[in-house]
Amino acid sequence: MTSPTVPTRSRASGNFLRRVVGLVLLGALGWFGWVYLQIDTVAREDHAQPADAIAVFGAAEYSGHPSPVLHARLDHAVELYKKQIAPLVITLGGGGDKDSGTTEGGVGRDYLLANGVPYDKIIAETRSVDTEQQVQRLAAIAQADGLEKIVVVSDGTHLFRIRELCKAAGLDVYTSPRPAVGHVSDFEMLRRYVHEMLSYTSLRLNLHASWVHRWLENKDEL
Repeated sequence: MTSPTVPTRSRASGNFLRRVVGLVLLGALGWFGWVYLQIDTVAREDHAQPADAIAVFGAAEYSGHPSPVLHARLDHAVELYKKQIAPLVITLGGGGDKDSGTTEGGVGRDYLLANGVPYDKIIAETRSVDTEQQVQRLAAIAQADGLEKIVVVSDGTHLFRIRELCKAAGLDVYTSPRPAVGHVSDFEMLRRYVHEMLSYTSLRLNLHASWVHRWLENKDEL
């Protein structure tokens, strides 16, 4: 006769595995729910207040002209500067192989100059290639120039990750989201949230594989 303990053990192992998978899925759901709420809360609040500098995080530029997203970020920085929120504006972002020598930081500087911000009130950082590097460059600039409090400007959904990176780099920042550009569909907004949820999770898990980095840092201009 076949021993009844074999199917019994098989069922027990299957039940245990299902419980483990269920707990993992429940933990992942709780984690992503928490991250979504953090992103959403920061995206909806403007904490701009008097500081030592305004830092504009880079977005794509096209042949020396800011993309709509970068345009909106820079306009917001100009508005904050004219309100005397800070006496200095920092533009962040380098360029890729297809940019013919132009950089996001350089394009941002030129745009600020054309909109009334004096040359000596602008610092253009032009070597960073992603958000994490922009924060690292910003921290170096802050240390070199004695900047203690900084207003950071970017897309609302981007700011939670920026804030956490800045905290880790020892920066004291206030988040200030740029205004919306045109109509944003529900699907596109969901995609932005998912992008940031995965980006922040990747950051917390210390996933720095180059292909992951390139995918998560792809700059969308919708």
